[in-house]
Amino acid sequence: MTDLSQIDVIAPNFKRRLSGVTSTVIRLVPLQARQIAITACAPEVPDYVPNVHWSHLITMGRGGPSGARIWHARRNVEMIAGIALKRLLGKRLKLLFTSASQRHHTGLTRALVARMDAVIATSAKTATYLSVPNTVIHHGIDTEVFTPSPDKSALRAELGLPAGPLMGCFGRIRAQKGTDVFVDAMIDVLGRRPDACAIVMGRAVDKDQAFLDDLKARVQAADLSKRLLFLPEVPVWETPKFYQALDIYIAPQRWEGFGLTPLEAMACAAPTICTRVGAFEELIVDGQTGTLIAPGDVGEMVAATDALLADPAKLTTWSANARAHMVENFQLKQEADAIIAIYRALLADQTAP
Repeated sequence: MTDLSQIDVIAPNFKRRLSGVTSTVIRLVPLQARQIAITACAPEVPDYVPNVHWSHLITMGRGGPSGARIWHARRNVEMIAGIALKRLLGKRLKLLFTSASQRHHTGLTRALVARMDAVIATSAKTATYLSVPNTVIHHGIDTEVFTPSPDKSALRAELGLPAGPLMGCFGRIRAQKGTDVFVDAMIDVLGRRPDACAIVMGRAVDKDQAFLDDLKARVQAADLSKRLLFLPEVPVWETPKFYQALDIYIAPQRWEGFGLTPLEAMACAAPTICTRVGAFEELIVDGQTGTLIAPGDVGEMVAATDALLADPAKLTTWSANARAHMVENFQLKQEADAIIAIYRALLADQTAP
């Protein structure tokens, strides 16, 4: 367990289930720990991630080795916890919040954000919804972990996946994520292409179980249950190999805050078909690394998929472009370094927090 007396930065993640924040903390903290004394505070992370149990926050010293510690929140509940530690328990904290939301904030969120010492926006679009000064820092990808497979056929055999062409859609299964649009589009595409297959990988919470059941029923009615597969969610550290197995990744969201999955897919050399939501328009080079389409439009998704499947040369070129785009512009180290610069600026300011 991490010794908090030696820690300058705490990155809380209070959600046990897999989420974008969980993924971000797991990837960033070990890399940032090479440059600054940082720990996660999460219920479950891999052993290689510095971590501390939440109960230790109560008994930790008022300050850290550099004076005030930084509390880097990414959700409302974590902002509330940071404010409570600071105001109620007298901990010397500099409060930092990363916002990925692309909608008008509630009164509670605005009040919490106003009490932060610094704010990061994950995209230019997100920044427009903030009423406080902020710094835009895009998410990045560990391009040494998310990397093309040297033998895609062998990997598919290992994972029990069918031979290609293979399309995929990963993440929470619910209407907001557009999983139904993906399923309807793939029923159309696979119905005309007997060599093609597709996978949906993710989890539906109880309230979305009926939604998932309906999707499975549609696939069964189309007699595609062996070629349009529903796979269970896997730990975040196991996801790269599933991206590596794909020929095309599709992000069908109707709404999104940032949307990390297209970056992960492109880093594994899978060109992407993405809706024009979240930060996707800032991540995708339309016509070079993927295709941007309207949210909720099954016809556009079908047409974009058909266009790539019908042109193997284009698919090969876009695959290479996608990988190069990630390496040049969206490496995890770039994100980590930009955030560390903010940490250092906050630590250097030792006026009463």
